Amino acid sequence: MNFFQIEKTTESKARAGVITTDHGQIQTPIFMPVGTVASVKTVHQRELRDDIKAQIILGNTYHLMLRPTMDIMQQAGGLHQFMNWDRPILTDSGGYQVFSLAKSRKITEEGVKFKSHIDGSLRFMSPEVSMQIQRQIGADIFMAFDECIAYPSDYNAVKTSMELTHRWLKRCISWTEENKELYGHKQRLFPIVQGSCFSDLRKISAEVISEAGAEGNAIGGLSVGEPEEEMYRITNEVTDILPKEKPRYLMGVGTPWNILESIGLGVDMMDCVMPTRNARNAMLFTWQGIMNMKNEKWKSDFSPLDEFGTSFVDQEYSKAYVRHLFVAKEYLAKQIASIHNLAFYLDLVKVAREHIIAGDFYQWKDQVVPQLKKRL
Repeated sequence: MNFFQIEKTTESKARAGVITTDHGQIQTPIFMPVGTVASVKTVHQRELRDDIKAQIILGNTYHLMLRPTMDIMQQAGGLHQFMNWDRPILTDSGGYQVFSLAKSRKITEEGVKFKSHIDGSLRFMSPEVSMQIQRQIGADIFMAFDECIAYPSDYNAVKTSMELTHRWLKRCISWTEENKELYGHKQRLFPIVQGSCFSDLRKISAEVISEAGAEGNAIGGLSVGEPEEEMYRITNEVTDILPKEKPRYLMGVGTPWNILESIGLGVDMMDCVMPTRNARNAMLFTWQGIMNMKNEKWKSDFSPLDEFGTSFVDQEYSKAYVRHLFVAKEYLAKQIASIHNLAFYLDLVKVAREHIIAGDFYQWKDQVVPQLKKRL
């Protein structure tokens, strides 16, 4: 069976497909909850599977390397076994985390020296090290090691960074071809398009990445502070070039409307910490708009948390109760809000997929996006 099968295309770029991995199938377009350190914050794996209906989750190479360490990971038999998750996993390469440690890192052709955020110890990450760690983690889909440059950066800095990412990609591919999987299931390497918001650089990068011939491709270096319009413009330009028959993963995006607009531009896979991070700060996303659960207006609203929600928390708890939990700083508030937001995001892409298959995705998207942005 093909790794990626397109089931339905639209008059523009949105499409519905199926990704098949050794740990199960993923219906696209899909949103992937972020489980940085072998855990999606405040949420049980059972809830991820049964209530949120996550089809694939993310792990993070940089964080898992530091703890529990790869020695423990290999003893456990890989991340699936370690965290008791039997569905697909994707790992990022650690490049973005190293980028975020700007004050304590040094980039050379060989790789990146950086200080651990945990104990300050000096560490080193290179394309080969990143590939080795991701082999030890055992994700179904893993990322090439790249440099994610800050926005804004000047043209020459972006060009230099992008060319380094392309050279590192060759080393990633060589290492993975020479070193087989550890746990008996297939792992697939996705290279990453870089080039910030410069169209000519993005075009060059998208062509280099396409020529690598990987089974899927990622678009990185967006959602790092650039205006939404720029993100959409670059995404549109890159998806014009990346192979149509392979899945496209837009990294680190974003709000519910970002997700729908990106699907409309031909993106198949997305991830973001936003649903869980915002949940922990009392922001709930719904089909009606955005709720701040600390607001006084919910104090005596005993209606269900979200009458259109798909998870058990939406019907079992009232707005007043969830507001009370946040005001009282109860941990349960964060758990309820995280389950709600993640279930909403998975419902959002499921319904988007249904509209792609029905043939009215763009009309539907244009109707719901203004509603999603409303403050309730």
